[in-house]
Amino acid sequence: MEGQDLVLGPWAGPEATEHTRIPIGTGVCGAAAAAGRTEIVPDVSADPRYLACFPSTRSEIVVPVRSGGEVIGEIDIDSTTPAAFGRVDQEFLEAVAALLAPLQRGEEGAPATSTLPGGYPRSPNRSD
Repeated sequence: MEGQDLVLGPWAGPEATEHTRIPIGTGVCGAAAAAGRTEIVPDVSADPRYLACFPSTRSEIVVPVRSGGEVIGEIDIDSTTPAAFGRVDQEFLEAVAALLAPLQRGEEGAPATSTLPGGYPRSPNRSD
């Protein structure tokens, strides 16, 4: 998050995406950030909010990372399988998001490092 934009951080995919900054409220990711709740899209071709990053994507789940009631980031996972995500995925990723929040914020008791779990670097676009 940077101002009113989501800023692409650590990611993996088949190719680079043009969507490196997304205004809050735009697309599925922006909608999840604006509402502060998980969005599951079983068929991205049927959702007018979807911003295509990869032509092979068929479904998506976006989970906000919140700290102190504020959305500070997101977990965004695409799948080449239609309807790939369900309630179990949502519950698991929301638990992961809760663990990431203090790391992303550098809150007391959390390691203030330049990497996230798994060795992924923090976004170079972060201002802190």
